[in-house]
Amino acid sequence: MDSLDKEQREIFEDKETKGSGKQKIRKPAIKQSLQTGIEDIEPISSGQTSTTGAELIRQPITDTLLNNYMPYAMSVIVSRAIPEIDGFKPAHRKLLYTMYRMKLLNSPRAKSADIVGLTMSLNPHGDQTIYETMVRMTRGNGSLLHPWIDSKGNFGRVYSRDMQYAAARYTEARLDSSAVLIFDGLEKDAVDFVDNYSGTMKEPVLLPASFPTVLVNSNLGIAVGMASNICSFNLREVCNTTAAFIANRKHDLLETMPAPDFSTGGDLIYDREQMEKIYETGRGSFKLRARYRVDKKENLIEIFEIPYNTTAEAIIEDISAQARRGKLREVLDVRDETDLNGLKITINYRKNTDYKMLILKLFDLTSMETGFSCNFNILIDGKPRTMGVYEILENWLKWRQECVVREANFERQKKEEKLHLLKALELILLDIDKAIAVIRLTKKDSEVIDNLMSSFDIDKVQAEYVAEIKLRHLNREYILRRIDEIAALEEEIFELKRLAGSTRLINSKISKQLRDIAKAYGRERLTALIEPEDAPVLDEEDLIEDYNIRIFLTEEGYFKKLALTSLRGNFDLRLKEGDSIIQEFDTTNKAEIIFLTDKAQVYKIFAHEIEDHKPSFIG
Repeated sequence: MDSLDKEQREIFEDKETKGSGKQKIRKPAIKQSLQTGIEDIEPISSGQTSTTGAELIRQPITDTLLNNYMPYAMSVIVSRAIPEIDGFKPAHRKLLYTMYRMKLLNSPRAKSADIVGLTMSLNPHGDQTIYETMVRMTRGNGSLLHPWIDSKGNFGRVYSRDMQYAAARYTEARLDSSAVLIFDGLEKDAVDFVDNYSGTMKEPVLLPASFPTVLVNSNLGIAVGMASNICSFNLREVCNTTAAFIANRKHDLLETMPAPDFSTGGDLIYDREQMEKIYETGRGSFKLRARYRVDKKENLIEIFEIPYNTTAEAIIEDISAQARRGKLREVLDVRDETDLNGLKITINYRKNTDYKMLILKLFDLTSMETGFSCNFNILIDGKPRTMGVYEILENWLKWRQECVVREANFERQKKEEKLHLLKALELILLDIDKAIAVIRLTKKDSEVIDNLMSSFDIDKVQAEYVAEIKLRHLNREYILRRIDEIAALEEEIFELKRLAGSTRLINSKISKQLRDIAKAYGRERLTALIEPEDAPVLDEEDLIEDYNIRIFLTEEGYFKKLALTSLRGNFDLRLKEGDSIIQEFDTTNKAEIIFLTDKAQVYKIFAHEIEDHKPSFIG
């Protein structure tokens, strides 16, 4: 190591060549020195220290990636970016569960700052990050088709990039009444619980959602090396489709759930072939368009619904930029008139403009029309999988069946415990005088339980239950009611055992829940479906503005194109000194211009491909 360090110092030492003033560089020596030095170094075993300098250990780059990069990548994939089969990312789940623990379901709202603060006991990623997650899930923001949080205050709007939400200390929130659908069964051992990051409390691994929430709300996640982009579907359509799928695995999902539905509304250009691809593979794309109304008298176009993946500011910027480029000369003004009544973008256009053609140009040139690319990447048992809607429903059903079985077993266990106590009560009540005598003849309080156990052949739990019965309950009515309850419990336990052991009964229960949810919480679609033939698009030629022009060709070969509007009034047509015009003619911007050369060659160009010039331009 000493020899290597010495040689390297000599190599990189500044030396000047006599008379040249330039630094002498010995590149071959560097290469040879490093190669020789590395070959001479022996790998240092674990625990061995070097007394001559820094350690040099040979390690394959694949091992470094595996040990250092992969744990981080998997942490982002599993713990942050990709949703699971219950439809939630960890950040969403931790926030909602915290609100559930705060008893914010069907109760007055709490300050958002309080909610964020308590959520940090489950999610240590910072208050601002938690609050941003909360904002997106609120009804006020409108990002979700089916919001889980009922909000009060300014939470911004999904269709506005610049409308900032208020600070957490000013806003309030509580769980939406429909959130009961994602917590029902949580207290019945429907899902597993794990320790939080500090080991001080438990949190659910998944939320036992009663319907496929993974399809009802949009979910975008960017992980390391992969991403997920799930579009939202109408809740009523999802529930009815899932019920039909349970009854018949070959059910055509497009019949009952034809396409996605978005919280911002708009129009979806329906391509059945593309939808079939998305439903089968989880990948594909479709186009969304803004919705508008036209005021012909005032020459106005009012946009009131826009595609989910754009904003009002982006549309206004696009229109302004295209107008400056001369591609939307018909537009006089565009402004944002959004108020408490909702989104509104107003476009003023020139008089005598063909507004239908203008709208088509707006769709083509701005984000009034956007594409939505689907990538249904979901975590199943901790592993990311890209699945179509069919496979998602299959996996959700499998998971939901497990939840129902666990709930049934939990309820059965509780009823069996109660039945066990009532069986002892039945024995006691059949010979109540004997029970009273046993208790009265017992000398010590600590011996009552043991004496009851030996006298009636019951266990300790039963004996303690009997010993706590009040004297007022030793009447005929109470005795008969308890005995009748035994029969009812035995029947319920039998039915729960049947349910847990029968896939048919489990599916029947899930289907009934889905139909009830569709009836109670379903609503009409917000995004309308339009056929491709009802959504015309512009040809490339339609985007070319047609206007009168004048072409000039000079003796020295200069060529210029001028719009006739630029030739109005007094103007100075600039030419190169000594040059003169040899050809001049009028035409339109869509015309074809043919050039013939002295070598018998022909060239063709469209007039619109030539940039407009000013009279002062030489050419």
